[in-house]
Amino acid sequence: MYKKLFILVALLLLTQIDAVAQCAMCRTTIESSISNGRSNIATGLNTGILYLLAAPYLIVAAIAFLWFRQSKQEQQARLAKLQLRQKVSQLFSGNS
Repeated sequence: MYKKLFILVALLLLTQIDAVAQCAMCRTTIESSISNGRSNIATGLNTGILYLLAAPYLIVAAIAFLWFRQSKQEQQARLAKLQLRQKVSQLFSGNS
């Protein structure tokens, strides 16, 4: 599962679509709408920027959570095996 996810993320990162930035047009539109007393366009743009800002952090947090959960499960499995080995060795040493 992780291999497929890694391949998907790698493909998404390696395939980029060129876009024509229109920052000057956005700024002009926002300035004119604010000067007219309407701030809904500026609010929408700020909300979009916050979504774009939060997305990478959410992705990193999700990966860290999955990694932590997987390592914790592996640690519990190792601990269970160790406890089983100790019980078996106690049983064999007690019968001798």
